[in-house]
Amino acid sequence: MKTKHRIYYIALFSVVLLGLIATGMFQFWPHSIESSAEWTLEKGSVHDAPLIRLPVSSPLPERGDLSCRMHTCFDVYRCGYNPKNKIKVYIYPLQRFVDEFGVPISSTGLSREYNDLLSAISDSDFYTDDVTRACLFIPSIDVLNQNSIRIRETAQALALLPRWDKGMNHLLFNMLPGGPPDYNTALDVPRDRALLAGGGFSTWTYRQGYDVSIPVYSPLSADVVLPERQPGPRRYFILSSQTAIHREYRAELERLKEENGEALLLLDKCSNLSQGAASARKRCYKGQVYDYPQILQESSFCVVLRGARLGQAALSDVLQAGCVPVILADSYTLPFSEVLDWKRASVVIPEEKLSEMYTILKSIPHRQVEEMQRQARWFWEAYFNSMKAIGLTTLQIINDRIYPYAARTYEQWNNPPVVKWSSVNSPLFLPLIPPRAPGFTAVVLTYDRVESLFRVITEISKVPSLAKLLVVWNNQNKSPPEESLWPKVGVPLKVVRTKENKLSNRFFPYDEIETEAVLAIDDDIIMLTSDELQFGYEVWREFPDRLVGYPGRLHLWDHEMGKWKYESEWTNEVSMVLTGAAFYHKYFNYLYTYKMPGDIKNWVDAHMNCEDIAMNFLVANITGKAPIKVTPRKKFKCPECTAIDGLSLDQTHMVERSECINKFASVFGTMPLKVVEHRADPVLYKDDFPEKLKSFPNIGSL
Repeated sequence: MKTKHRIYYIALFSVVLLGLIATGMFQFWPHSIESSAEWTLEKGSVHDAPLIRLPVSSPLPERGDLSCRMHTCFDVYRCGYNPKNKIKVYIYPLQRFVDEFGVPISSTGLSREYNDLLSAISDSDFYTDDVTRACLFIPSIDVLNQNSIRIRETAQALALLPRWDKGMNHLLFNMLPGGPPDYNTALDVPRDRALLAGGGFSTWTYRQGYDVSIPVYSPLSADVVLPERQPGPRRYFILSSQTAIHREYRAELERLKEENGEALLLLDKCSNLSQGAASARKRCYKGQVYDYPQILQESSFCVVLRGARLGQAALSDVLQAGCVPVILADSYTLPFSEVLDWKRASVVIPEEKLSEMYTILKSIPHRQVEEMQRQARWFWEAYFNSMKAIGLTTLQIINDRIYPYAARTYEQWNNPPVVKWSSVNSPLFLPLIPPRAPGFTAVVLTYDRVESLFRVITEISKVPSLAKLLVVWNNQNKSPPEESLWPKVGVPLKVVRTKENKLSNRFFPYDEIETEAVLAIDDDIIMLTSDELQFGYEVWREFPDRLVGYPGRLHLWDHEMGKWKYESEWTNEVSMVLTGAAFYHKYFNYLYTYKMPGDIKNWVDAHMNCEDIAMNFLVANITGKAPIKVTPRKKFKCPECTAIDGLSLDQTHMVERSECINKFASVFGTMPLKVVEHRADPVLYKDDFPEKLKSFPNIGSL
């Protein structure tokens, strides 16, 4: 008798389970309802995962703390320091959760989308299989679609995770939050302090700087290849392709269609086609059938209206087509808005101004529209086109919060990578820790003063932080000395022969420069001691966006002549340090070579003068900061050099220096140089203290 009852209940539960699965087939993406057969993380079948039964009395997490921020609900100390500045992410082993009666907590199991997401993370640099090293934990419980899960039981399953700890340092991914009739804008599953990567956040539910707003993935268009189309005017000006939008919005769009005729194409679902995947890829207008999403490429602007949920997969389709999205969804937190500048790729219009949409869009210049089309397509390629892109972008945003000194810059997030400068960082966004390539590269510009060159090399080689010596041989009529004649030094020494005798050669971004710090030094600067050079490098490490050097100069305004004047006399003020002996970041070599304004670079090479002033202008204009003079030394003339040997000893040299300042100020359109009244000296420089206890005893004299 008992056996018959047991068989009866098993059959009943099987029917219920099949019903739930059948219901789920119409709730989520068309092709993703079947559980994945293989999960690369586990290398085994989903059906072989251990079964976990949830007692009715299982603990239930709290609803969720809206006040959570990274400094209150996230333990950053768990992440620690690592040389790669990468958080470590642990994915819980796959388990199948059922209630006391054996009914699964999810009607779909593990969706294809969530399987792709977890697989991408497990293959990334973020992943670790060592739970003790993990900074972030991701459950293998699929909550992407709230309609496919049981809210209470899913929350209980989360609370049973071994490292749950009130959700601390746990991350949940959800794209379809809420359910009828309210359709809340955040996942309804109680989740304690867990972070939420959500696809439908409003400004009311989004926890700024804690949650991550993600797009709603569009598998409908993932299998459709839309070749990139060149920006420019298209067949239609505005296109609306969403189905099931509110009748008031539909009526307003119909009115705009009547007013503007063929400029606006208003599509809806096709009533004469049978339901299914094929009809989902079609749109109709008055009996005419259009292929979707291909039709989106025929319009300059594409409308993205709120539906039952704020987040719409249509946004991803529009971006893929390179159509500028016109977003009308009040309070919607746009995907990845923490790092993406949506003003460059979309137009956001308040819902109440839908009637003014055509006028607003017509006021946008054509060139700006083309830029937005290009940016929209790039956003899709970089951040929207796959579950992998969405997942790794989410982790990168969290990573940037935890390691802000190594975070990606605005430009890296928002600028398509057109020109890649390998192995170089902008000093405006340098890490607040020592650079990975320690030490500096000394770049010595020379022509034929071999004796003084060798003396300079010998003295520089004594500096502890020297990593490499690079000699720029600027004489095309004479070969450099044989290798056996060069001084023996303990670091690599490389000679680069130039094709033309140009002063700008000293600032070329040579591949041989592997360190971030560069010491530019002339072949006649033989008086600087190794202590002075080491101290200068230590100062540069604290101010990596400045020119840090030894010869100080000043620019003055000549009221009688009404123009700028170059001043080399000793004063209390400095606005330039000459690159005959100065440290700077190699990033400025790229700017000097490829981004110098106007004809300054050519002017310098033609006059064989002022390349150091040009570099001072460039750095000051980029950073808005003054240079730093180090050590008290003021005399830098080579005592053995003659007027024939040195450019700076020519009688017309000083006159040209003043002309340079006026020329450069005219090209820049302003005077970027900043005047300061301080210099950097070692702390114990003038103290009555035993020399052997000073870090820099041989700091030199005036």
